[in-house]
Amino acid sequence: MIRCFPSRSASGSFQRGQAWAILHRSAQLAGTTDPIGTHTLRKTFGYWAFPSGVNLSVIQDLLNHSSPGTTLAYIGIHREERDAVYLGLNL
Repeated sequence: MIRCFPSRSASGSFQRGQAWAILHRSAQLAGTTDPIGTHTLRKTFGYWAFPSGVNLSVIQDLLNHSSPGTTLAYIGIHREERDAVYLGLNL
């Protein structure tokens, strides 16, 4: 698992807390009052991957969740939204 982000500095990387601070400050500068950070990006990735057609088991694996139900709850997908995804696939 990758635990740091590449950096142009002499140290070669910066830690997760620094990534959070950069994202949080950028969101503030953009006028967002909601708390934004690295965890927000993780959840948003999962949320948008699902309706884009990425297999739920792949999202579950990427997020390191123990069950599909955990993944769906985590990304805030409810039964109605899941059904709409499947009905919209035009199989």
